[in-house]
Amino acid sequence: MITLNDYLYSGDTIFKVLQNYITDLREDARKTKNEIDLTHCNFLIQIRELLEHNEFLTTQSQQVREFYKYMTKEYPYLAFTVKGRIKSLIRAEEKFNGYIVKYISDYYEEYGKYPTTAELKRSLSCFRDLIAYRIVISMPKCHYENEEERQIAELECLYGIANVLPGFLEERGFTAEPANGVMESHSPLMDDNVRPYYRDYISDSQPDEYQSLHITFYDNCSRSYIEVQIRTKQMDDIAEIGPANHLGYEKKQEKERARRNAIPRGECIYFDEAYERGMKLLGLDLAKLDVNMFAAMNNSLINDGCGLFRGRLILPYEHLSRFQNDLID
Repeated sequence: MITLNDYLYSGDTIFKVLQNYITDLREDARKTKNEIDLTHCNFLIQIRELLEHNEFLTTQSQQVREFYKYMTKEYPYLAFTVKGRIKSLIRAEEKFNGYIVKYISDYYEEYGKYPTTAELKRSLSCFRDLIAYRIVISMPKCHYENEEERQIAELECLYGIANVLPGFLEERGFTAEPANGVMESHSPLMDDNVRPYYRDYISDSQPDEYQSLHITFYDNCSRSYIEVQIRTKQMDDIAEIGPANHLGYEKKQEKERARRNAIPRGECIYFDEAYERGMKLLGLDLAKLDVNMFAAMNNSLINDGCGLFRGRLILPYEHLSRFQNDLID
C-alpha cells in the first residue's frame, strides 16, 4: 500500500513529495482498480495546484483585505486578526483518510453493511476548506467594567460581522454556498437571510468545546472554494491550544482505534487502507522528517517553511484597538 509517510524522508521539496506520491498512488490504483485511490489522487492534485499556481491568491486576498478595511471602520474599538492559509499537506492527508474511516464506520453502524464505491466517492466531494480564512475578534476588557456585558457585546459584534460578510463578498465575485442544514444556527443574533449559509458551532455546544462560525464561498475568479471561520479570541484559544486543538494526539488515537475495532479487518479495503494511512500519520516523528524547508526538534518545536505541517500562510492582517481607554456606551 502506498502512503504519504514513504515520501517524507528523502530531502525532496514539498512539490516533489506530492508529485511522487500522486504518480505512484495513481499507478497502483490503476493496477488494483481502486477507484477511491484515484479520487485520492485528484484530491492531492488540487493541493499541488494551489501551491504551484497561486497567483490568483493575490486578487483573492485583496478582496478579503477590503473586508478587513470595512471592519477597521465599523469596529475600531475591537482588536482582531484576519489570516489565511492553504491547508498543510499532512493535515489534508489526515482529513481525507479520516473522513473515509468515519463515513464507512458510521454507515456500517447504521445499516449493518458497507457503502458502495459510488456512495463513498460522492461523499468525498465535500472538501471545501483547502483555502481558509479566519477572522478572530476580541473586545478589550478595558471597554467594559462588567465581564458578562463585555462577552455579550463581543458576541453581538461576532454575529454582526457574520451577517454582513456574505453580501460583502458576493459583491466582489464570491458566491456563498448553502450549508444544507448542517449545524444550522439557532442564534437570534444571526439574520434569517444569511442563516442558511452558516454552520454555527456556537449556538449548539460541541463535545470538545469547539466554537466557531463557518461559511463556504466559491471564488468565481479563481474557480476555487474558500472557507471563512469567524470566532472570538477565547473560542480561538480553545480551538488552537485548548480541548479542541488538532494535537489532541492520544484522544484521537483512542477514537480511531475504536473505529478499527468496530469494522472487521479485511472486509472493506477502503476502510483498512484509510485507517492505516491515518494511523501512520498520527505516529509521525516530525524531527525525523527530511523535507526541504521543513525542520523540527520534536512534535511541538517546528520550523515549517513549506507548509508541510502547519499550512502555508496567505495573509496576516492585525488590528489592535485604538481606543484602549474609552468605555463603550
